[in-house]
Amino acid sequence: MSVRLEVDGAVATVVLDRPEVRNAVDRPTAEAISAAFDEIDARSDITVAVLTGAGGIFSAGMDLKAFNATKERPVCPRRGGFGIVERPPATPLIAAVEGKALGGGFEIALACDLVVASEDAWFGLPEVRRGLVAAAGGVLRLPRRIPRNVAMEMVLTGTPITAQQGRDLGLVNRVVPAGQALGAARELAGDIAANAPLALRAAKTLVDASADWPAEEAFARQAPHTNLVRTSADAAEGARAFVEKRPPVWSGR
Repeated sequence: MSVRLEVDGAVATVVLDRPEVRNAVDRPTAEAISAAFDEIDARSDITVAVLTGAGGIFSAGMDLKAFNATKERPVCPRRGGFGIVERPPATPLIAAVEGKALGGGFEIALACDLVVASEDAWFGLPEVRRGLVAAAGGVLRLPRRIPRNVAMEMVLTGTPITAQQGRDLGLVNRVVPAGQALGAARELAGDIAANAPLALRAAKTLVDASADWPAEEAFARQAPHTNLVRTSADAAEGARAFVEKRPPVWSGR
């Protein structure tokens, strides 16, 4: 299988398992990625997910050899390129990056909410060096994640940055020794999974959706989401657990 879905408690791990082609994504792999996230979003027992690549490599992006052979781009109707970039999962998602995440591989990481990277990881959009534009989210998302002028330099020169540079710019959440990105990402996922599922999904939705909201409409637009969480069984349980000085037991309702 080109994609493996592993579930441990409330944490799911999606593994791109094509190390022989540096975890490059062809059309069947994109469909498998999309299906994995469909399952994750549909399961009430999964609170957070991690996306990583097998063999110490994150992803080389599009499988050019497969594209040249079949002329099929790795695009799915539901989630777009690579099975993720146009419609990432509603479930909070962490990228665990080892090695190079360039081109489409970087765009896959940019579709995630958080990034944990090994100290030898690199991030870049070299498309202009090949006569292309980073159209799978690169030119759209990168300027929202780091300062515009830095993003512009990366987009126009194709020059990559190191994991530590990404950390300094706020692109990478944590930098860890080589080989430890997945473990650190799962540890971070565990911290997230300890919180209320409804609140987590609502918070992610609002962070993403509110970026383009007019300031005068923002509180009114968020109200339906926050009211639903405020009146939930989990909100009541959170208050009880605080008063009783015990860990909360979430029901997801």
